[in-house]
Amino acid sequence: MSVTLPDGFVWGVAGAAHQIEGGNWNNDWWAFEHTPDSGCVDVSGDACDSLHRYPDDIALAAGLGFDTYRFSLEWSRIEPEDGEFSRAALDHYRRMLATCHELGIAPVVTFHHFTTPRWMADRGDWAEPAVVDKFTRFCERSVAHFGDLIAMACTINEPNIVSLMGYLTGRFAPGRRDFALYGKVNEHLRDAHRRSYEALKAGPGDFPVGLTLSMSDWYTPEGGEEGLERARAMHEDFFLTPTRGDDYIGVQAYTRTRIGLDGLPMDPDPDGPTVESMGYEYWPQSLEAAIRHAIDVTGNPVYVTENGIGVDDDAVRIKFVTEALAGLGRCLADGLDVRGYTYWSLLDNFEWAEGYKPRFGLVSVDRDTFERTPKPSAAWLGALARANELPESAVGA
Repeated sequence: MSVTLPDGFVWGVAGAAHQIEGGNWNNDWWAFEHTPDSGCVDVSGDACDSLHRYPDDIALAAGLGFDTYRFSLEWSRIEPEDGEFSRAALDHYRRMLATCHELGIAPVVTFHHFTTPRWMADRGDWAEPAVVDKFTRFCERSVAHFGDLIAMACTINEPNIVSLMGYLTGRFAPGRRDFALYGKVNEHLRDAHRRSYEALKAGPGDFPVGLTLSMSDWYTPEGGEEGLERARAMHEDFFLTPTRGDDYIGVQAYTRTRIGLDGLPMDPDPDGPTVESMGYEYWPQSLEAAIRHAIDVTGNPVYVTENGIGVDDDAVRIKFVTEALAGLGRCLADGLDVRGYTYWSLLDNFEWAEGYKPRFGLVSVDRDTFERTPKPSAAWLGALARANELPESAVGA
């Protein structure tokens, strides 16, 4: 039998500006993906044309049965030059928020989802201390314009991925590989969360504010525990600890991290299944582990703000989410305060350096016509959202 979830538990779908809007030429990611040696598989181009088609996307989410739609603001549209704010762009995002309310879906707004304006990137991006003040000012100006319509806010999406992939591995914008810069960027991102949190709480509206973090299950062979704890503390706990007392912590989990006896990351288990499009392990157990660790460290309520899988086989998507939700159910059964589940993503979209190959969406998007076609998983997950229950196959798993 299925298990009904607590009253007030919310179900959502997500997207992010650069991945779906299209034409975001004025940020660091557009510049990076057009650099010949970036390693990016595709350029974002028109993406899903959601800049113009957002009413259709929000209507899709609402029609499928979801409670929330998580989307991000494109900083470089709202503030195309330092201190120069676009009233037209601010009005655009206010219309998005209003459309959510008109369609009976709660808007969850992310203020930074990986992209930074070119004018800030030219000054050092997140390695430049001034970025904390600049980002806080952007948040203040934005919330003043439409804070009364926000249902929930995320300050920064996965700051640990911004720093790790952008400043240590070089796989994301700005493509740096510098451990000293990585440390500075972590500090600036942490400080920016704290400053922007206070700015959003001080603006108009009354909505929960939190940080979303990329988390995982962690594994090491016997004898590697000290190295694992050191790595997890640097990647996760550095950002989790300062959020204690926030309205919530957003958990985002897709796979597990394997740490070797030398304290360094290991390749995925060669004997286990992988998510080919992303090059990491198929590991739905990561969600339960991440929820438990986030609550252990912060004591905050948890919203799962991202979880999903980038595959062509929609049956595999349903299987993965079923297994992930089973772990979420075990957390609830143990009395942990988990308040919602958001699937990444509503649409097949631009997945950063991996381009358009990974298909995380519940809805496919024709790359030529932008036609949206819901997959079977969209109706399946939407039905769970309407009923507010876990799938029968997840119970006792």
